[in-house]
Amino acid sequence: MEALIILGPDPFSTEESRLVRAVQPANLLLAAQTLAKSGDFGVAWDDFMAPLVGWEDIADAIPEATQGWRMLCVGHGLQSVLRIAFPMTGGRAFECYLFSSLKWHDQNDAAQLAWSAFIKWPALKQALIQAHSPLSPREIECLKLAFKGLTARESSEKMGCTERTVTFHIANASTKLRADNKLAAIQRACWFGLF
Repeated sequence: MEALIILGPDPFSTEESRLVRAVQPANLLLAAQTLAKSGDFGVAWDDFMAPLVGWEDIADAIPEATQGWRMLCVGHGLQSVLRIAFPMTGGRAFECYLFSSLKWHDQNDAAQLAWSAFIKWPALKQALIQAHSPLSPREIECLKLAFKGLTARESSEKMGCTERTVTFHIANASTKLRADNKLAAIQRACWFGLF
């Protein structure tokens, strides 16, 4: 694998909107942004019933290879792409794109890379959360407890603080996530990948 692009849902936009969450090497940023804006690989998870894992030889994807993100990737010497989706609540998903300069001739190469990505995803997801979350650790903790169905009083007992502090953290989280209520804040926190 020579390159990696991770797209995640835009928590402040429509289901189809994706943001570039990570790109390596950095010179593939334009290709990543172009891929995020495209409708390729089934952007809306529920509508297209996109497969969990898909792969293709980029250069062979004619006529698409003559334009867009495929052309940019081929220009960097990349030949194959493997897409792995990590579904989330609300019909959204994180999408991990792994690129190789080799052409894959059968599913074995792609399968081995996919298993490797599944094993590493929890650590990678944690790094993405730390890089992109607008919330403090205490705000995240309060929302996680609310997600589990705990009341503010139960959360305060678990966290060793007052009920008012829990309410304060949830209100701050709601403001940062541009949510009108606790349920909407929990939903947007899920789209950030926080839980």
